[in-house]
Amino acid sequence: MRDYFNIQLTPDQLREMSSLALAHMGDGVYELLVRGWLCSGGLEVNGHLHQETVALVRASAQAAALDRILPLLTDEENGVVRRGRNANIHLIPKGASRGEYRKATALEALFGWLYLQHRTERINQLFDVIMNPDGGEEGA
Repeated sequence: MRDYFNIQLTPDQLREMSSLALAHMGDGVYELLVRGWLCSGGLEVNGHLHQETVALVRASAQAAALDRILPLLTDEENGVVRRGRNANIHLIPKGASRGEYRKATALEALFGWLYLQHRTERINQLFDVIMNPDGGEEGA
């Protein structure tokens, strides 16, 4: 049976994947991280969890998250971000500017790319900076 939690791609397959495919994967990864962060912080009311999740995964919040981690990225990671930001996006959700949505797509592409390489330590480093900009490692 194939392990869908541990997808194995060759470097060529990963390089050939579109930025929007990376962002699609990264969208799920990022939301899972946010949900885990919120739940580990002791929030127990489903309605409140959902509202907080939506607030943290909306395009404006993801754009701010990307701005926070940009100075920490390697050249290779910056290349993935650049590809994600320049992806051919047709529909912008209401409530988001085109610039915010492009940055959000770039952030998601980065997280998808890192996930597909099984670089969970790097994902955790970047996510910790996003969620704890003052350097403290704590939950919600």
